[in-house]
Amino acid sequence: MALPKVLGIETEYGIFVRGGDNNPVSASSLLINAYVAAQRQASRIGWDFEDEQPTTDARGFTMDESIAPEVETTLVNAVLTNGARYYVDHAHPEISTPEVTDAREAVVWDRAADEIVRDSMAYARDLLDDSAEIIIHKNNSDGKGNSYGCHENYLVARELPFGRLTSQITPHFVTRQIFTGAGKVGCELPGRPNDDIGYQISQRADFFEEEVGLETTLKRPIVNTRDEPHADPLKYRRLHVIVGDANMSEVATYLKVGTTAIILSMIEDDELGDDWTLGNPVPAIRQVSHDPSLRQTIMLRNGNRATALEVQWGLFERAQKYVQARGLAAVGADVGADVMEKWEHVLTGLEHDPDSVAHWVDWVAKRRIVDGYSDRYDLKPGAQRLKAIDLQYHDMRADKCLALRAGLDTIVTDAEARAAMTEPPESTRAYFRGRCLEKFPDDIVAANWDSLVFDIGRDPLRRVPMMEPLRGTADHVGTLIDTSATARELLDRLGQ
Repeated sequence: MALPKVLGIETEYGIFVRGGDNNPVSASSLLINAYVAAQRQASRIGWDFEDEQPTTDARGFTMDESIAPEVETTLVNAVLTNGARYYVDHAHPEISTPEVTDAREAVVWDRAADEIVRDSMAYARDLLDDSAEIIIHKNNSDGKGNSYGCHENYLVARELPFGRLTSQITPHFVTRQIFTGAGKVGCELPGRPNDDIGYQISQRADFFEEEVGLETTLKRPIVNTRDEPHADPLKYRRLHVIVGDANMSEVATYLKVGTTAIILSMIEDDELGDDWTLGNPVPAIRQVSHDPSLRQTIMLRNGNRATALEVQWGLFERAQKYVQARGLAAVGADVGADVMEKWEHVLTGLEHDPDSVAHWVDWVAKRRIVDGYSDRYDLKPGAQRLKAIDLQYHDMRADKCLALRAGLDTIVTDAEARAAMTEPPESTRAYFRGRCLEKFPDDIVAANWDSLVFDIGRDPLRRVPMMEPLRGTADHVGTLIDTSATARELLDRLGQ
């Protein structure tokens, strides 16, 4: 049986300082420190890098350890009471959500991350000169050839052959952009005129150069091979997905992680097959993105050709059979059923009239705004003013953000989002992490995904391992935490 699809989202936000020092590292640090200080969180609690192994490859080898680490360990790295990580990564502020167990929970804590960023901008403003402002965008490109990611992570079984996982997940990664793409004015392929593509589906598609690989910033692969499970390495893998766009639409995020979780469950149970395996995935991901008409065909390994819509319909139909045979327990039965319903609905809408799903799909919603502005001012495709409209769609300032005026449906209530800014999900080990950080901040010196390190006045420090993502939930430890007056008492009762 497929493992429960514990998952999470990591978003790198674009950052710009207007009217002040535009050093992105110092600006990102100021942004995060302003939030941590305003929330009165224990700033001395650091991120524990002991188990970080970014150079280990799932194909069975390790890259040269002399390669610079992807995360600079000396930069700001805050751990929040909702179980999330808020840190500086590649000169961007990044929030990694806490681990959750279904697509709806993923949207709740992704939305909480956005609200944390909005509050961070407000807190940072008080620390800057009157004329200066930090501006954050939830997008994937600076328009100058540089891309930053919105990554997903999924728990999969270690015993699943990685080669099969790679070949069978790739068709979904290449074609899901038709409902998860954030939309983009222009093109950033090297050697291609920036305005050659007036409008495309995905923010990220231009930046992928390999089918499979370990890199995340150079020669980006469609399937990333980083073997860093943050859990029991004998039982689990963490599939680190770097191929997605950052979505402003909550429904797009919901479908992005929900459909991927279902496809991964099918692969684990060996129920997907190879009917839709692609012949040339790297050209295909760009071909799909560059064709908002959705008519362009891509090559399959068997020599046939199909549109991205046809591939998605094929995957959906296989998923229907899987649901009938196996159910959706691995992704949450009720949420999984809703994902299946919305998946069918969005494919039907894209097939017959893409504008009919503008309330769900970012690239369609944005295109309507871009086309309206272009018609009003008689602008050429790819014009700089249209690129400014593109960027404003992702502006995290509520009074400037065009996405908030685009009529997008929401899944999460404002109250849920505000609560999730400080409270962890109850369904995973993130609950233990978040509750301990909230109740015993002075007794914790470091944290990461799979452990907490306590200092309770005894020597040595006491590390609590959390190698099982589905242990440490509210059901498991809620009462224990509530009834422990001190961290020492909690650890003694845990047998640590």
